[in-house]
Amino acid sequence: MMPTADPISVGSDALDETKAYLRIDGTDEDEPLGRIIAAAIGHGEAFTGQVLLARGIVETMPVSVAWQRLGRTPVSAITAVESAAPGADPAALPADAYAIDIDAAGDGWVRVIAPAGATRAQVQYTAGLAEGWSGLPEPLRQGIVRLASHLYTHRDAADEGAPPAAVAALWRPWRRMRLS
Repeated sequence: MMPTADPISVGSDALDETKAYLRIDGTDEDEPLGRIIAAAIGHGEAFTGQVLLARGIVETMPVSVAWQRLGRTPVSAITAVESAAPGADPAALPADAYAIDIDAAGDGWVRVIAPAGATRAQVQYTAGLAEGWSGLPEPLRQGIVRLASHLYTHRDAADEGAPPAAVAALWRPWRRMRLS
C-alpha cells in the first residue's frame, strides 16, 4: 500500500520568494499561487524520489520478520509501529515486538518480530530533506520557484509546452532512483 503523507505545507517564505520571482505585489493571488507551489514541490519530490519538506507519513505494510524498507525517504524519525488488523483500530505494538532502523542513506527499515496475530503493520514516520523552506538547498528551491512560476504564468494556456529544462537540471543532483 502506498504511504500517505500529510499535505504539503507552503509557508510564507516559499510564497514570498515565488512572488518576488514573478514580481507580484499584494495578496490577491496568494491562495492559487500557494496551491501551484505545493504542486511544484510535489513534482520535485516525484522527480528526486525524496520528500523535500519534512512531514508525517503513514504507511501500512504486511507483517514480516524480514526487514522492509519504508516507501519515502529521507526518514528522520520512526514514531510508531502499530498492528493494523482489518476492521479494527490500530493498536500500538510493544517495543520488543518490532525493530526499526534508519540507515546512513536516510532509508527507514522496519521488521515485526512478534506480530501477536497481526497481519499488517501501520508505521508512522517523519521524512524530509529539510525542516522548512530555508533549509532546502538553493538549487532545489530555485527549481521549485521556476516550475511554480511556469505553471502560474501558463495556467490558462492550453498548449504551452513543457516546463523549463533548467528545472530538471537544478534537481538532477538530488535524484535518487532505486530498483524494487
